[in-house]
Amino acid sequence: MLHGQPIHGKKPFEIYRAGLSRSFQTSNLFTQLSVFENLRCSLLWSRGYGYTFWRLMAGLQDVRQRAEQVMAQVQLDGKRDVLAAHLTYAEQRALELGITIAGGASVILLDEPTAGMGAHEAAAFVQLIREVTQGKTLLIIEHDMQVVSALAAKIAVLVAGEVIAFDTPDAVRANPLVQAAYLGQVA
Repeated sequence: MLHGQPIHGKKPFEIYRAGLSRSFQTSNLFTQLSVFENLRCSLLWSRGYGYTFWRLMAGLQDVRQRAEQVMAQVQLDGKRDVLAAHLTYAEQRALELGITIAGGASVILLDEPTAGMGAHEAAAFVQLIREVTQGKTLLIIEHDMQVVSALAAKIAVLVAGEVIAFDTPDAVRANPLVQAAYLGQVA
């Protein structure tokens, strides 16, 4: 259910247009398109245009303006015409995040958003996630507890597919079941 409406069996673009967007653990970009063009593709689908003739897209000012706004939000406005393949790993993740938020979804799902990043990059990316998802529902799958604690108001901990804890970060850290499952028995 999304906003009280069933989404089971819907096509991905229908779910996206209904307000749920996600990113993958590994970037899923059009590597031979620029930052701007990647964002524009996302926006075309979110607004129901699909892939239209390139020459007709110049007239879509709303799409251009939103793509430029998202580029600024994810701090890639200086990389507008750079091919996605030529971005650093952290910049590719930022572009992926931009694609995820471009359509204005109210529910954002992120899978291991900081995977493969160093501590400094991850900290900066967590701050970016916090900024661009403000006022939205954010669901993340993440193994780095520093990232989880920095972003989450509530944490669900699963073991073998079963929820063993669902609470605030501090309460989850103190939970003996969580400690036993992930740290071994605590003395």
